[in-house]
Formats: sequence, C-alpha cells, structure tokens
Amino acid sequence: MEPATWPDGPGVVQLPSGRRVRGRPFGRTPGDDDRPDLGIYLAGRDPGPQPWDHRWIPWRDFWLPADRGACVEVLRDALGRSGSIRVEVACRGGRGRTGAALGIMAILDGVDPGEAQGWVRRHYDRRAIETPWQRRWLRRMEVGDD
Repeated sequence: MEPATWPDGPGVVQLPSGRRVRGRPFGRTPGDDDRPDLGIYLAGRDPGPQPWDHRWIPWRDFWLPADRGACVEVLRDALGRSGSIRVEVACRGGRGRTGAALGIMAILDGVDPGEAQGWVRRHYDRRAIETPWQRRWLRRMEVGDD
C-alpha cells in the first residue's frame, strides 16, 4: 500500500509539525509511484486538467498571487490535508512562487514570518523566494491573514 504522505525525496519538505509537502517545477512530471493526491499550481494561466485533485492559484511569474487572501486559504487547506495525503506545490521553475507558497505554509505551521525565507532556503532550495516583494509578503504575513 502506498504511503499517505511523501517519503524522503527531491523537493519534499518536512514542516515543523511533521507534515510533509513537495515542491517541484512543472517541467518535472511525476511518475506513477510519485503522483500527488492534491496539487497546488501557481501560474499565470490555468494549467488545465490533471489526473489528480488540484487547485490553481492565479500567480504570474516573479509577482505575487492575484488574490493573496484566497491564496492563503488554499494553502491553509492544503496544509491541513497534508497530514494524510500527498500535497505538492508547483510553478514553472519550482523556486520563486513555489518557495513563497512553501514559506506561507511554513508560517501557517508555526515558523516565524521573519524566518520563513531562510527556513525555506535551508529546507527546500537555497535560491527559493526570488523577488523582494515575495520576501516582503512573507515577512509581513500574519497567521490570521485572509
């Protein structure tokens, strides 16, 4: 039987609570044994149908999500579900938007907003969270944000 959450592997991040989420670039398509149960896709355009449950967050490359409150709610829901299913977060390159989304999830899971960028860079990708406005959004994030 397949594990309910991610085993160790590329892009898998263990959050402070022990929940695991995978970040990846769109270009690296999962194999049959590596498929998510829920994908959160950060893109300027709808990524179209997927063979698993997914949510699209409208988010242009190098910018912030079109609706930050809605983005936080989708990520909050995904974080809650990540304790029992495989959740992945992906954007085109797998660094900027994906890193920022993982940072929001880390904050929602207890990481201090001022430490979120460093936390994501240590645990996911040393170049994650690419723009000043993405970094500023994380620093100013409050758990109660909608």
